[in-house]
Amino acid sequence: MSFQATPGRTDRIPSTVRLARGAALIGGLALLPLATACSGGEEDESRKASVTAAPRAGVVAPAKVEVIAALIGCAKPRIRVDAEELRQGVCHTKEADRVITTFPAEKYKLAWLDAASGYGGRHLVGTRWVVSAKPELLKDFRDKLGGDIQQLRGFGPTAAPSAS
Repeated sequence: MSFQATPGRTDRIPSTVRLARGAALIGGLALLPLATACSGGEEDESRKASVTAAPRAGVVAPAKVEVIAALIGCAKPRIRVDAEELRQGVCHTKEADRVITTFPAEKYKLAWLDAASGYGGRHLVGTRWVVSAKPELLKDFRDKLGGDIQQLRGFGPTAAPSAS
């Protein structure tokens, strides 16, 4: 059935045409996961496991909250965020709290660091993970996990005197 609008008429599209378009859309969306799941044997870059080797300890820290927590002296982290973009656990110890955040891909870590830069502070940053704790603890954690200690800027006034 072909639908042609008559000049000067403001009729709506017939319901049968709308139903056919909707069915085609739903059918296409149903097949989308099947088409994207077949990658021809190539491994997706975001699914590859990547790790950061510790420079002195020779330990490899995978991007998993529980393993990283155990390596830095936390027996059982409390998972407070478990989402597609990140997973975050908190450890409360006598010395200090530690927040461990892991990411399924580097792009999520970079987005998190960009958002966290507004708050400032020092963080130990590795491949697909970030550990937040007191600055004096980060050096010891770096020996166990690897990664780099990064100072995030933060927004707002600084404690330095102004040049006026």
